[in-house]
Amino acid sequence: MRKLPLFFSGVALGALALVGVEQVLSPANANSSAETYRRLTLFGEIFDKIRADYVEKPDEAKLIESAINGMVQSLDPHSTFLDQKSNQEMQQQTRGEFGGLGIEVQMEDGLVKVVTPFDESPAAKAGVRANDLVTAIDGEQVQGLTLGQAVDKMKGPKGTKVKLKLLRNKKDTVEVEITRDTIRPPVVRAQKEGDNVGYIRIGSFNEQTFEGLKKSVDSLTKEIGKDKLKGFIIDLRNNPGGLLDQAIYVADGFLEAGEIVSTRGKTPDQTNRALARPGDITDGKPVVVLVNGGSASASEIVAGALQDHARATIVGTRSFGKGSVQSIFQLRGNYALKLTTQLYYTPSGRSIQGKGITPDIIVAQDVPDDLKGKDEIKGEASIKGHIKVNQDEEQGAGSSGYVPPDREKDKQIQWAVKFLRGEVSKANPGEGASLPSAKPQVKAEAKTDTKAEAPKAEAPKTDAPKN
Repeated sequence: MRKLPLFFSGVALGALALVGVEQVLSPANANSSAETYRRLTLFGEIFDKIRADYVEKPDEAKLIESAINGMVQSLDPHSTFLDQKSNQEMQQQTRGEFGGLGIEVQMEDGLVKVVTPFDESPAAKAGVRANDLVTAIDGEQVQGLTLGQAVDKMKGPKGTKVKLKLLRNKKDTVEVEITRDTIRPPVVRAQKEGDNVGYIRIGSFNEQTFEGLKKSVDSLTKEIGKDKLKGFIIDLRNNPGGLLDQAIYVADGFLEAGEIVSTRGKTPDQTNRALARPGDITDGKPVVVLVNGGSASASEIVAGALQDHARATIVGTRSFGKGSVQSIFQLRGNYALKLTTQLYYTPSGRSIQGKGITPDIIVAQDVPDDLKGKDEIKGEASIKGHIKVNQDEEQGAGSSGYVPPDREKDKQIQWAVKFLRGEVSKANPGEGASLPSAKPQVKAEAKTDTKAEAPKAEAPKTDAPKN
């Protein structure tokens, strides 16, 4: 019984210690600090009152966890408190293997929103789509559940089934039954396009991503022949992100020098710059990067860096616009805190938070009639409580995340192939392609220090929950 009060006291004392530092560093904030003390005292009084007078004996551990969850969720959509189970699952995800349905989710208006289903996952095979809202799991309403509770209900042993009720386009109800499986996202897949273009699909950024990319480049170069190879298509469409360091390694793989990304926190000493080191894994071959409304976070770091250095041509539709970095802090008792600690900026100093990466060439897909209006993925700017950085962010504006299952009908891949073969150009993009109405500012400064490595973090940087 003593462990719970000690845990509570530890949380309170930690907060008070932070307040004390603020008082020493900034005496002008004394009134604010005093108010913080009063509110912490109020919190303790309420906790004690519930323990003493609630009609039933409360679960004190759940009370504390609920209070912590409420505190963290009030910050921004990407900060999360992880209990022991969620923390363990997060570590499995960063290693590239976890159990469940194969979808990435976030909360929206009390429901679970599907950010994207992973390629070839049980959810994707069952017809789950990006932007679907999960309203019920095995007949139990999602409204009132936390994100963690909903994710727990969707997970389960391999071979077991789960029924999801989905709200599609905010009006159509769809029910699907999914057989759970061990999820090993195909992080990197490669194939030839014709006889002289290499295609590489990066599904997410985990510990295996850069090595998978390098192996794919090497195998395609050998298969096609270095002299015959026209270039590479790097497909980041519907890539939700992942580890920051892997995004840096991937961008570095195509760059010889210069800044890749900078991350900036609350204070000047929390600013880091990642610089490219000599060596291009493609030996300078032309590169096209595909993005769309489902390309977020780490994938936007790669696209932004290669765009600013004019190392790749960015093709598709505007990306998601998640420009924040989450650090994972391991806590006592195998708990963890995923906290937004920094914003990232492209080499030219652009923040894409709430705005996204605008492609060099806009290529829209031909969306089937039954999916028109349902293919758009609402970006970061539409999420309640998101951090606002850009004044010109497109509030609530969506960007298409549709990718045709038939590659012959995939206009973005087809345009990229033609571009690498010299059949179309930026000056003459051809039918179905256009230049953006306002080109992004890409004035990347030349950097002479190419020895700096990726910003060091105390723990991996991750994105939304997966299950």
